[in-house]
Amino acid sequence: MATGTEEHAAEGGLAIHPMDQFIVKPLFGDGPVHWYTPTNVTLWMGIAVVVLLGIFVLATRHRGIIPSRLQSVAELFYGFIYNMVEDVTGHEGAKFFPYIMTLFMFIFLANMLGLLPMSFTVTSHIAVTAVLALMVFLTVTLVGFYRKGLGFLSMFWVSSAPLVLRPVLAVIEVISYFVRPLSHSIRLGGNLMAGHAVIKVFAGFAGAMGIASVVPIIAIAGIYGLELLVAAVQAYVFTILTCVYLRDAVGEAHH
Repeated sequence: MATGTEEHAAEGGLAIHPMDQFIVKPLFGDGPVHWYTPTNVTLWMGIAVVVLLGIFVLATRHRGIIPSRLQSVAELFYGFIYNMVEDVTGHEGAKFFPYIMTLFMFIFLANMLGLLPMSFTVTSHIAVTAVLALMVFLTVTLVGFYRKGLGFLSMFWVSSAPLVLRPVLAVIEVISYFVRPLSHSIRLGGNLMAGHAVIKVFAGFAGAMGIASVVPIIAIAGIYGLELLVAAVQAYVFTILTCVYLRDAVGEAHH
C-alpha cells in the first residue's frame, strides 16, 4: 500500500527525502547491518584513512629542501596544528600532538570527502562522532588521573568562589564535564547533517522546477561553498576543544 507521500509523488507532486542520504547500507547484499557488516560508513572511513596516509607518506617520501606542492600542503597542516596544540595546551600538551594531528586530519578529510558526489559523510553520524568524542573524553580523564592523581579532581572545586557556593559549583562542573562527549559529538554531526540536508532539499526543487531551476542551482552553489567552510571549521572546532580539554589534564589546576 502506498503512503501519502508516495501517492503525492505518483500524481506528479514533489517528493524530497533529504535524510535518505544518511542511511547506513551494507556494501554487499541487502541484509541487516550488524556490528561486523562492511557498510558505506566503513568504506568512506577507510577512504579517509587511505587519503590521510597517502598525503603524508607521499609528501614525506623525498623531503626536499625546496618542498613539492604536496610536501608544502603537509607542512602547512603540520605547522598549523602543532602551533595550535602548543598555544592551547602548552609544552606538556605538545606531547599529544600526533594524536591530535591524526584526529584533525581524519575529521577534515571525512568532512571534505562527504562533499563529493555519490559519497557518504561519515561525520554526520552520531555513532562516528560519539566514538571520537568518547576517545577524547577517556584520554583526557586517564591522562589527568595519571599525571595528577586525585589532584585532578581539584578542577571541579572552584576555590576562588565563596565557600557557600563551592559545592553547588562543583556539581555544575561535574555535570558539564560528563556532558562534554555529548556536546562534542552533536556539534560536529549536527552541523554536517544539517548542511547536507539543505543541499538535498534545494536539489529536489531544482529537479522539479524545469527552466526555473536556475534559482535553486545558484542556491546550491552558494550553500556548497558554505559547506566547504563548515567542513574545515568543524574539524578545527572539534580539535581545538580537544586541546582545551587536554589542558585540564596536563596543565595547572584552575583556582
